[in-house]
Amino acid sequence: MWNSLFYLLSSEAGEPYQLEWMAYVMVLMGLLSFLFSLFVNVPYGRYASSKFGFPVSVKLAWFLQELPSLLVPIHVVVFTAADRSSYLTNQVLIGMFLCHYIQRTLVYPFLIRGGKPTPFISFAMAFMFCVYNGYMQGKYLSHFAVYPSDWIRHPCFITGGMFEYISGANFFGEIIEWTGFAIATWSLQGAAFAIFTFLVLSSRATQHHRWYIEKFEDYPKSRKAFIPFLY
Repeated sequence: MWNSLFYLLSSEAGEPYQLEWMAYVMVLMGLLSFLFSLFVNVPYGRYASSKFGFPVSVKLAWFLQELPSLLVPIHVVVFTAADRSSYLTNQVLIGMFLCHYIQRTLVYPFLIRGGKPTPFISFAMAFMFCVYNGYMQGKYLSHFAVYPSDWIRHPCFITGGMFEYISGANFFGEIIEWTGFAIATWSLQGAAFAIFTFLVLSSRATQHHRWYIEKFEDYPKSRKAFIPFLY
């Protein structure tokens, strides 16, 4: 049985199963990260700590850790038999993913002013996540995702803008972004990334909200953490 399972997961025919299990593992990683953040502030940004490794320049860390999410999908599309990437819908969805990481990799790091260095362990984990997710999303969308020809005209393509109401507006925006991406791709892999993003960034937004309340006596009482009017 184990030989058959290994063959299935390691063969070309088993690649869809590999990607399916990668999605489940990502959801599990998100849950573990969420539970970890209940007890420890995730160690980067204002919560950076030398306990988690030597410091890496924040600009360099952001650039290098996000780079695999840009380069890995491009490599998968360009240098492998990415048959589905010839379809317009797949091209649009891959393009959506790459546009996010072009900004994240080539623009955002160089806009950072100041900022605490990133502990090496946090940097390394972010780098490995981006390799993992870049491969999973790129491989699925370029090799296996099949959509109707009118998919990109489907009502799931909606547009969504709020620090006045929530402390974590940037996190809320990214949760909405990847939830929309999951709906657009209608895939287990996209859903896993959206769930992971929700679990990690919702806890991050809650930590930021608590920090603001502790640091600023006049912080607006009506402002929520990351869901307007609710939480």
